[in-house]
Amino acid sequence: MRANYICSKCRKKSQISKNVCYKCECGGAFELEKTIKRLPIENLKDRIGSIWRYREVIPVENDNNIVSLGEGMTPLIQENISGKKVLLKLDYLCSTCSYKDRGASVLVSKMKELGVRTAIEDSSGNAGAAIAAYCAKAGISCGIFCPQDSSKEKLVQISSYGAKVTKIPGSREKTAIAVQKRLKECFYASHNWNPYFLEGIKTVFYEVCEQLHWETPDSIIMPVGYGSIILGTAIGIRELKNMGVINKIPRLIAVQSGACSPIYKAFVEGKNEVAPLYNCKHTYAEGIACANPVRGEQILKIVRETDGEIVTVSEKEIIEGVKVLLRKGIYVEPTSAVIIGGLAKSSKVKKEEINVAILTGSGLKSTVHY
Repeated sequence: MRANYICSKCRKKSQISKNVCYKCECGGAFELEKTIKRLPIENLKDRIGSIWRYREVIPVENDNNIVSLGEGMTPLIQENISGKKVLLKLDYLCSTCSYKDRGASVLVSKMKELGVRTAIEDSSGNAGAAIAAYCAKAGISCGIFCPQDSSKEKLVQISSYGAKVTKIPGSREKTAIAVQKRLKECFYASHNWNPYFLEGIKTVFYEVCEQLHWETPDSIIMPVGYGSIILGTAIGIRELKNMGVINKIPRLIAVQSGACSPIYKAFVEGKNEVAPLYNCKHTYAEGIACANPVRGEQILKIVRETDGEIVTVSEKEIIEGVKVLLRKGIYVEPTSAVIIGGLAKSSKVKKEEINVAILTGSGLKSTVHY
C-alpha cells in the first residue's frame, strides 16, 4: 500500500522518507493520504491474533518489515459502572502494558522499511516504552526523552529495553522541545506527530467491532491528552464506514484531567482551535498531562462530528476511579482510571446502549499507594 503525507492544515502533499521533516512547512501535522483494500471480514477468524490480522488496512508495503510483539486482540469485558453497562477494553494487556504498542508496531515497521537506524522520541512513559521495545526488536538504536518526574517504573522499563533515557526538568512540553533540538541527528519517532503511529492505534476500533460481531458501539469513552487514541479510533471509524462494514458512527467521549485540560476548555468555549495552557497543575494522570496538543483542532472536530463530548475529572475522582476498578480486579494506572469519573459525568453515555471504555495503561507502570 503506497501513501503520501498530506498536511492537516494547508493540505500540501509530501513524499514519505526518513529525511522528511516531522511536520509541514506551515507547522501543521501530517495525515496519511492512502488507498486501502477492503478488509475480508469473512476470513478474519483464521488469522493471527494481533493487529496484523487487519493487514489490508495497515500501510506497510513489505511483510518482511513487520515488527510485532503480538500486540492487540485484548479482552472486552462487561461491567456495571455508575449505573451504566460498560464494555471495558483491556488494552493495557498489550505486550509492554499499554495500548501504545499498536502504534509502535506500525511506526517501527515503517521505520524499518525506510531504513532508519537511529531514532529519538519524547514521552511521559508509555509511548517511550513501546517505541523502545519495538526498536529493540527491529535492531534500531533509540533514545527516549522523558519528563524528570515520570513514573520510575516507566523509566526503568524504557532503559531495560536498551534505550538511552534523557530526563528533562519541567513540563511535558519542555521535553518535546528538548528532543526537537536533536532532530538533525536521527529520525523523530514521534507518537504525536507521525501519522503511522495512528495507523496502528486505529486497530482498537477494528477489534472492538469484530468482538461485537461487527455491531457498532453507541459510545466510546477514553482518556485524552495528545489524543492518539481518539484520533486513531476516528480513522478506524471512517475506514469501516467507507467499506460499508458499519453503518453508524459512535459518539466519541474524551476525558481529561481537570488539572490540565486545554481541549476541554476549547470545547466548552465553542472554539475550533486549542490554545496552550501555561498554568497546568500536577496530576496523577501523567499520561494525559498535555498543555499544548499538536492535533487539538482535529480532536475538537472529531468530538463534534460524532456528537461526542469532552469532560474533566478531579484528582479525587481519578483516585476513586482507580479504586473502583481495583474492586473489580482490574489494576490500571491513574491515566486509565479517568474513564470512571468520565462515565459518571457524561451525558452522552446512555445506560441502555452499547458503551465501550478503553483502559490504556497498566497499574504496574505507575504504582501509587491507595
